[in-house]
Amino acid sequence: MSDKIDIVKFESIKSRLQEAAQPYRELMSCYKCAMMEVETKFRVLDEELSLEYDRNPIESIKTRLKSHESIIDKLYTRNIQPIPENIESQIYDIAGVRVICTFPSDIYMLSKAFLGQDDVKLVEIKDYIKNPKPSGYRSLHLIVEVPIFLHDEKKFVKVEVQLRTMSMDWWASQEHKIKYKKNVSLSPEAENELRQCAEIAAELDLKMEKIAKNI
Repeated sequence: MSDKIDIVKFESIKSRLQEAAQPYRELMSCYKCAMMEVETKFRVLDEELSLEYDRNPIESIKTRLKSHESIIDKLYTRNIQPIPENIESQIYDIAGVRVICTFPSDIYMLSKAFLGQDDVKLVEIKDYIKNPKPSGYRSLHLIVEVPIFLHDEKKFVKVEVQLRTMSMDWWASQEHKIKYKKNVSLSPEAENELRQCAEIAAELDLKMEKIAKNI
């Protein structure tokens, strides 16, 4: 019975979002523009810093907009009224930009330069590199607000920025596939092995950076 009630509530949220279809589409468009703004800022930094360091500190940049289904699920889980205003004020990770860096020091150098720009407002920072999650996950998370310029207004939009090295990104991707895509419950031994892999990846990052600095 409870499953049926959950489905009804879920469909109700979906229906109410569809009723506000135009405002919702406009909001998603703002998030897309904000992602492009953040991506451009990092690409400019990468170009500038490549001249100073004779290499590109950024390996790649990925962007993603949270799916309609994920937004509904988050609204339902938090018991938030499904209106665009609440999406905008209560959910911070609709727009996401992932910056994959060469070395750990690049992460902090880039984040400092990015946050130093006068039109970037820091909302929240979580450093999972200095303080890894119990699972072993490492990454620097920033929630920022950046301005986008519409035809009749300037609007600040929240974007989640994740900065990590290639090895951190590889580990996170594999861990996600193992734990979530297959929908399995891992044994304590398997969880411990995943943590050990994360530690090995972090150690490898530091060793590679040390070699590069010595050269």
